[in-house]
Amino acid sequence: MRVLKYAILGLLNKQPMTGYDIGKEFNYELAEFWHAKHSQIYTELKKLNDEGLVTFDIEISGDILEKKQYTITEAGKTDLLKWLHKDEPIEKTAKDVFRVRMYFSNNIDLTSRIGLLESQKMQHIKRLNTLKKTSEQYPEVPDCDSDRFGDFIVLESAIMREECTLNWINKCIAYCQDAKNKSDN
Repeated sequence: MRVLKYAILGLLNKQPMTGYDIGKEFNYELAEFWHAKHSQIYTELKKLNDEGLVTFDIEISGDILEKKQYTITEAGKTDLLKWLHKDEPIEKTAKDVFRVRMYFSNNIDLTSRIGLLESQKMQHIKRLNTLKKTSEQYPEVPDCDSDRFGDFIVLESAIMREECTLNWINKCIAYCQDAKNKSDN
């Protein structure tokens, strides 16, 4: 399944955009649950245009700079809505390099293990603080039919994910510190 296809169609369903604008959305709004490189976005936009799901107008900026402004077609909207209504089985757990490292962490000393855990903790605290700062734009739950509702619920999920990850890391640190204290005595 081409999820990138539907992410792009969803963005274009909100408003016409350039490939560059779509890339910015992936780095900002969608960054907590999906990512795509500019090369992937432009490749997908070409496919979507070939399939008749989007069209584009060329805008000239300055003397020679061309920008393609993409717009979703009626066929694109139909395809997007069909996909949105589809229920999917839960996917496999996402790959997580740090968790693989921790799975085999019995092969490194406790001090190194604690150092790795503390480093991850700081990174997740920073991410959590950024997410909480972003959530300040929502003093209340947006209307369920607004474009902002989806961002709100995904942002809420990202905050909960980071809080759970921090709880797990703190437990891991405590386990390692307890083991280190026992071995020091």
